[in-house]
Amino acid sequence: MGRGWKVAVLVLAILLGISLLWNMQNMFDGMMTEAFVPARRVGPMLEEAIVEYNHSANKIAVVPVEGIISSDGLDGRGYSLVEYIRDQLELAQKDSDVKAVILKVNSPGGEVLASDDIYRAIEDFQRITGKPVVASMSSVAASGGYYVSAPCRWIVANELTITGSIGVIMTTVNFRGLLDKVGVRPDVYKSGKFKDMLSWTKRPEDVTDEERAMVQKMVDETYDKFKEVIEDGRKAANEFNEKRQEKGRKLSGSWVDYADGRVLSGKEAYEIGMVDELGGWQTAVRRARKLAKIENANLVQYHQRVDLSSLFRLFGRSEETKVKVDLGFDVPKLKGGYLYFLSPSLIH
Repeated sequence: MGRGWKVAVLVLAILLGISLLWNMQNMFDGMMTEAFVPARRVGPMLEEAIVEYNHSANKIAVVPVEGIISSDGLDGRGYSLVEYIRDQLELAQKDSDVKAVILKVNSPGGEVLASDDIYRAIEDFQRITGKPVVASMSSVAASGGYYVSAPCRWIVANELTITGSIGVIMTTVNFRGLLDKVGVRPDVYKSGKFKDMLSWTKRPEDVTDEERAMVQKMVDETYDKFKEVIEDGRKAANEFNEKRQEKGRKLSGSWVDYADGRVLSGKEAYEIGMVDELGGWQTAVRRARKLAKIENANLVQYHQRVDLSSLFRLFGRSEETKVKVDLGFDVPKLKGGYLYFLSPSLIH
């Protein structure tokens, strides 16, 4: 047998070995999934990693909420930030050693529905488990970043944290003027008179007062929901803390006056009762231990497990061709016609 054939046989044997290991692992993952993991599995498996070891059997899970809150996939395959946070909370729920969760928020906000899904996941987690969730606000926790913090049993912010921006925004872009200049005329066929609302090609003067009123009503209803979430979340937190002789902050009677879209410092938010305590990361850790009534705990996070299947997905992922235009500033990836709990001025 020639040298070339030997190399070919060796390469084939290696590939067959990798394939065998990959199939065995997939089979093992399936068995483990049936035994220990809920039926909903839309993303990669997560594994626990210790980020701070304190010689304790107790754990505090750290769940980060970073960047724009969106329902878009994180891994290119539909595994969204919402699902990622839900999966982490499920692991924290099933682990009896996890006594509390710290929601580490550094976000200017994002999509309304994605923010609401995270809010409900945190609310359900606390109701089902009784384990407290402490929000630790980093540099920015504005708009949707505050929305997801509202159900937490305790909210910690630095004096200089940028928060607030309570409100709703919907944007659209109209290109009709440009199209008229270059001689392009859109032809629209619609089933109803409102079907082309928010169309990018509709003349601004053709937008009726009725259409504007309908869109504004939708924005106002969502804004009312935002305020309701804050009031309900702070009330539930106060009731929870009072039963445990913990004195948090209550919303001031004038807090709604600050819910007009303005950004607040952590200190201002504390003064009107939107934040329970001023401090940094260690303040949040100490508060989580106190609410959970434990002396000490290891801090853990849940990361995507790197295995053969994820390696094959990486190799199999096709490269996307993107054309990037430098406008001198970063443009947020917002979707026209979507409602956002977002502070656009805080996006870099």
